[in-house]
Amino acid sequence: MERDDREAVASFLLAEQPFTPGTTVSLGDEVARHVRVRRLGVGACLALLDGHGHRALGTIVRLNPTIAVEIGSLTVASPPPSLHLLVPIADKDRMMWLAEKVAELGVTSWRPILYRRSRSVKPRGEGPTFTSKVKARMGAALEQSGGRWLPSVYPESTLARAIPGLPTDGIRLVLDPGGSGILATTLTPPVTVAIGPEGGLEDDELQVLEEAGFSRVALGGDILRFETAAIAGAAIVRATLAESRTHA
Repeated sequence: MERDDREAVASFLLAEQPFTPGTTVSLGDEVARHVRVRRLGVGACLALLDGHGHRALGTIVRLNPTIAVEIGSLTVASPPPSLHLLVPIADKDRMMWLAEKVAELGVTSWRPILYRRSRSVKPRGEGPTFTSKVKARMGAALEQSGGRWLPSVYPESTLARAIPGLPTDGIRLVLDPGGSGILATTLTPPVTVAIGPEGGLEDDELQVLEEAGFSRVALGGDILRFETAAIAGAAIVRATLAESRTHA
């Protein structure tokens, strides 16, 4: 694909828009609003992302009645090694923060799980409106971080419903203070990491995970908040898989 050495002044996610060099795309209302807020004019160079590895560089050629961008070049990035997360349904603000950070880390999928201890949390992050907000927050994180791949976001579920939808091969881990050290674990993609709720997993929930092939791993001797554990676990797995790919 044609190389374009221009530097984009801003990046925007257009998830449903195909990019073809030489064609013109119209920006949706939300993206157009951000362009106008930043007072970007005709001739400004934008980076457009589709969340599936494609990054187009384009030039604003029209501002009214809709903002149009002419695509100049297109690059495609390979997806990072697969890393899937089972996250607890928990406090909605903390879940939203976590969603932003895992998008920056290039996590492959996000599956919220309603554990028994999740039910006592209010207000908790669940429902179609919250899911839409999670997707929007992840999109904004992708724009800011320069990432190429947007996580797949699934609606909330139970362990029993979520496990059959996971990759059947690869490594399955559940974060548990009583497990073996995660750094001693050999990791090959795809990797699925389950994070328990505040207060920990119930014994029967841990049993369900272990019967599904999840191995208990620890991040250290301390009990961490769920979002801290999720970020630490995802970062360790992501770095380990990237290192393995480099030396493959």
